[in-house]
Amino acid sequence: MTQTIAPRVRSLVLLLLAVAAALLADAAPASAHAALTSSDPRQGAVVDQAPEQISLTFSETVALSDDALRVLDPKGGRADTGEARGTGATYTVKLRPGLPDGTYTVSYQVVSADSHPVAGAFTFSIGAPSATTVSVPEATAGGGAVGFLYGVGRYASYAGFIVLVGGAAFLLACWPRGTGVRAVQRLVVSGWVALTAATLGLLLLRGSYTTSGKAGDVFDLELLGQVLQTKTGAALVSRLLLLAAAALFVAVLFGAYAKRIEGDEGAPDEDGDAGGVGEGGDEAGKEARDLAFGLAVGGVVVAAGLAASWAMAEHASTGIQPGIAMPVDVLHLLAVAAWLGGLAALLVALHRAPAGTPLEATAVRRFSQLAFGSVLVLVVTGLYQSWRQVGSWSALTGTRYGQLLCLKAGLVVLLVGIAWISRRWTGRLTDTVTAGAEREKERVASGAGATADADGGTAVTGAGDGDGGTADTGEDDGVDPERAAQLARQRAAVDAARQKRLRDADPTRNGLRRSVLAEAGVAVVLLAVTTLLTSTEPGRTEEEAKAATAASAQTSATGAVTLDMPFDTGGQDGKGVVRIDLDPARTGANALHVYVTRPNGRAFDVPEVKVAFTLESQDIGPLPVVPDHITTGHWSANGVQIPMAGEWKIAVTVRTSDIDQVTVDKNTQIG
Repeated sequence: MTQTIAPRVRSLVLLLLAVAAALLADAAPASAHAALTSSDPRQGAVVDQAPEQISLTFSETVALSDDALRVLDPKGGRADTGEARGTGATYTVKLRPGLPDGTYTVSYQVVSADSHPVAGAFTFSIGAPSATTVSVPEATAGGGAVGFLYGVGRYASYAGFIVLVGGAAFLLACWPRGTGVRAVQRLVVSGWVALTAATLGLLLLRGSYTTSGKAGDVFDLELLGQVLQTKTGAALVSRLLLLAAAALFVAVLFGAYAKRIEGDEGAPDEDGDAGGVGEGGDEAGKEARDLAFGLAVGGVVVAAGLAASWAMAEHASTGIQPGIAMPVDVLHLLAVAAWLGGLAALLVALHRAPAGTPLEATAVRRFSQLAFGSVLVLVVTGLYQSWRQVGSWSALTGTRYGQLLCLKAGLVVLLVGIAWISRRWTGRLTDTVTAGAEREKERVASGAGATADADGGTAVTGAGDGDGGTADTGEDDGVDPERAAQLARQRAAVDAARQKRLRDADPTRNGLRRSVLAEAGVAVVLLAVTTLLTSTEPGRTEEEAKAATAASAQTSATGAVTLDMPFDTGGQDGKGVVRIDLDPARTGANALHVYVTRPNGRAFDVPEVKVAFTLESQDIGPLPVVPDHITTGHWSANGVQIPMAGEWKIAVTVRTSDIDQVTVDKNTQIG
């Protein structure tokens, strides 16, 4: 039975991995988790004179690497000074003086707060549009072969974490005797190897993934040094350190602990009767209990640390309520590992457990209870995460993230349905191996003389002689050691084959195998969709970015002007961004609004804000304006008079203390 199922298992796994690879291959170009919401000059704008600088504002906090914001002239030459500055969501780069008329290209490449690369480009013109030879290179951050490999690495790291943590939890909480089963040992160790290899790969690929996208930059040590200084780099290094502790955990689990379980009289006996760790009450049992407690505490700490290496560097660390979202994400990942990783260990145990160490019905029931608790945790944490990342019905149905989330929810429902079937099989599960072993003991005790292979194999003499000695070989009273060893091996093989046939003949156990195999297949696809979700812009962020872009476009259409200017007074709490809204930005009376925010986008008050307008070409100004304080971080003035059209310089003076102030300015067309 197992021989016929094994090829099906391998075929199903290969098919599901192919599906997962197809999903991951489509994930690379959709890695942007921040969006460009406004720029000065705006996309497609035609300005009379060259601005002093280019300003870009994103939907969330981003990080800018060296030479990541470039302005190219119509011939492809650099038009900027290369000194990009800014904080939070707004960055600027100064332009070279004396730029000629023509169309200029602004290209940017940043990393969003949740570690994903964002790249793009737009054009504006000075004087009048012109032909341009500039083309944005195809090898961009998050795409190409490097992007594909990075996606595969993310999938492998999630899979390794689930198998490592879930497999170890299954052994400790459900089947302690399984720590001595080689097949399950290989499964857990393979999870550690996959997670370690994937983490190292992600660390090497990270620099190229967020910058050039070129495979040749993977081994650039300077780029690797820059990665180590980022939040994601620190998370990957922390994960490697925790994996060293996990290696020690695995060594103790399959070494000292497995030996204690084997020597514990309170552990399940040869008949398969389930017993708790150390129920025998002897010294070995006490040592096993103490070691199990230490492994449980240490394992939870290491597993939570590994889960936190994702939570602190990705979606949960940004957006609303990060202080709640990160612990919730850790719980979510641990619940996923306990369920799906335990499921993988159960599948291996059902198919590969040796006859001498059968999987007891008690162990399956324990896992059923563990999986049920994990599902409850997943439902609660998943609902919170869905609300946080989506936030609205339109984002759920109208964004790629929302659609993938619906697909994931459907797969979870399907998985829970199959798990319910498995739970029914578990309720009817009986250990036929135990019953068969008991019958065999009774038969041997009654004095049966020979044990024959049911398939017509070699007969093994099993009765003792009259003196209670070793079985006679039929040649003389002496015993040939080589022949005795051969008979012992035959006897063990026949006994193992009999127990295997008894186990495989149990229709309940076969039904459980099929349902668990189906669960594992759905789980592989679910993991692929989850990996794809982590590299897709959240629905809430996408909706907010669209709204901000639409608002910016509407403002531009009505003639209003919005300018963002980062400032730094040099004192305590001296950094922030001041936004100027001038409506309708025409000659005559205008409404002026001033907003002051911290680098993280939160509004805050400063002691004083002053605005001045200067038309340098006509030697007009500065025309001072002192706006009134309306609410936290908001000042306003009505009836601001602009006497004539032209390129006006708007200067804003921000004072954050009695001695700390700074003046920032921008040029804009009014009228």
